[in-house]
Amino acid sequence: MNHQEVADRVLNAIGKNNIQAAAHCATRLRLVIKDESKIDQQALDDDADVKGTFETNGQYQIIIGPGDVDKVYDALIAKTGLKEATPDDIKAVAAAGKKNNPLMDFLKVLSDIFIPIVPALVAGGLLMALNNVLTAEHLFMAKSVVEVYPGLKGIAEMINAMASAPFTFLPILLGFSATKRFGGNPYLGATMGMIMVLPSLVNGYSVATTMAAGKMVYWNVFGLHVAQAGYQGQVLPVLGVAFILATLEKFFHKHIKGAFDFTFTPMFAIVITGFLTFTIVGPVLRTVSDALTNGLVGLYNSTGWIGMGIFGLLYSAIVITGLHQTFPAIETQLLANVAKTGGSFKTGGSFIFPVASMANIGQGAATLAIFFATKSQKQKALTSSAGVSALLGITEPAIFGVNLKMKFPFVFAAIASGIASAFLGLFHVLSVAMGPASVIGFISIAAKSIPAFALGGVISFVVAFIPTFIYAKRTLGDDRDQVKSPAPTSTVINVNDEIISAPVTGTSESLKQVNDQVFSAEIMGKGAAIVPSADQVVAPADGIITVTYDSHHAYGIKTTAGAEILIHLGLDTVNLNGEHFTTNVQKGDTVHQGGLLGTFDVAALKAANYDPTVMLVVTNTANYANVERLKVTNVQAGEQLVALTEPAASSVAATTV
Repeated sequence: MNHQEVADRVLNAIGKNNIQAAAHCATRLRLVIKDESKIDQQALDDDADVKGTFETNGQYQIIIGPGDVDKVYDALIAKTGLKEATPDDIKAVAAAGKKNNPLMDFLKVLSDIFIPIVPALVAGGLLMALNNVLTAEHLFMAKSVVEVYPGLKGIAEMINAMASAPFTFLPILLGFSATKRFGGNPYLGATMGMIMVLPSLVNGYSVATTMAAGKMVYWNVFGLHVAQAGYQGQVLPVLGVAFILATLEKFFHKHIKGAFDFTFTPMFAIVITGFLTFTIVGPVLRTVSDALTNGLVGLYNSTGWIGMGIFGLLYSAIVITGLHQTFPAIETQLLANVAKTGGSFKTGGSFIFPVASMANIGQGAATLAIFFATKSQKQKALTSSAGVSALLGITEPAIFGVNLKMKFPFVFAAIASGIASAFLGLFHVLSVAMGPASVIGFISIAAKSIPAFALGGVISFVVAFIPTFIYAKRTLGDDRDQVKSPAPTSTVINVNDEIISAPVTGTSESLKQVNDQVFSAEIMGKGAAIVPSADQVVAPADGIITVTYDSHHAYGIKTTAGAEILIHLGLDTVNLNGEHFTTNVQKGDTVHQGGLLGTFDVAALKAANYDPTVMLVVTNTANYANVERLKVTNVQAGEQLVALTEPAASSVAATTV
């Protein structure tokens, strides 16, 4: 790669005077643009040295790749006269250029609270779905499975008990997560959650009927009668309580010093919050929460299939705005009510999940239609991975990387989602669990509705794929890549079969599961991700360190067999400027497999709300016939993780030394 020429092409496409500030991380240029309408997006899309672009949080990011991005950045700075900046500087510039949006800030808070507890809710929800499969009549036969095979009844009851736990004790999960997000001690938040679901209280699911029957029990507090009502399955009351608890805790920490702070702050915060919970905050927010839930259910019941169709038509547009981040809170409340009733077909569920599944399937189908219609190898590489990811529930690469840029695939996908969602509305298809909003979403659907859900998915796929493919064939024409990669100028070496080992200990997963559209779409190359459980980072193979950073958050290694490896520690951790990271190597050092590269504090990253997932990417994936993650789950540092097979016989790609 000629870094000077790449910088020139980037500047020509963006405009030399159109850049307000510039920084870079391990793989991308991060720019704050004055006027994005002046960007020649087509020129960047056609550039063989630009692996992709996207906009996020006020930053326009251009993917160049490890080992090259810093050199292109240096050339860009020299040509523009801009001051060198860090990613933190860029974030500050981008934030300063934007007006605060209270709604989006609120959505971000909800997202931060619910995302950590989603795995628990998904586990409980899918167990609930499994119980429904075992107990539903007319699914496989006239009678339910447990009626035909009574020996399974005990297993079904155990599964149902486990499924109910996350929803019954939801206030504990929410109390922990919300209090942490509001800046308080999460364990105090969990304590308040426990207080709200004490067995001695009237069960939250029975409060309304108990009050109607005149059997509610009250505390007499100086003549004030306080209902002994629990809050099982509630969401809004817990959020309000967590905010008050965190606020009180910070107030007392500020005004009580030394040993008195340690001793009395937790007690004062709990007792005051507890009193407010049962007297004001809990009853008021329970009323608001019930009204919201009943309103949504009433809206669904009154609009029926038409409402579902409109929601499906607009769902992907809602995703673009970020408003979909409120849905977990709403859906959790709906599913908590399902947990109370047992989640049968007749007792309802959530209409949000089925619609989300139809929208994701539609976007994935439209993206795959472009894959079959285009002749551009660069576009094929992007659409194949992005399309499959969307079908599996991760739509950002498809929506932002393909469909929105081309416009018509997004529109056809939205129409398909609307039609399929209306079909689901006609058959009252509802979910009884949280799960993957995708082609495998049937596992979260009420048992009797699974066939209708599957047919709806087929409708969404077909209606999105066919018109997108036909329109693309008529309009794209011969869109073969026109810009050729620069010929290699250095020594050429052949790439041989190779096994790459895990750089850290943890749980292995697909790159497509990573919460970053560049890595999940495999734009930088294929490889594997690891959710780390230890702090040491070791060399995955013998080789030479080709890239290091002052932030110590990433390493580039060229192995002795020719593989070019990027190890990226966490997401957006470049913003930490080296805090919580150490390194033992420098660029040019020779390393051996298993040798210590450095360390990173996994617990500290989590406490600072950074995703610590480690990405191992083979950045010269194109040089191989196949790059495959080995089927391992729990992996130790130094164990085999990724297999590289020799190049196709037609050509042996070259790499520069």
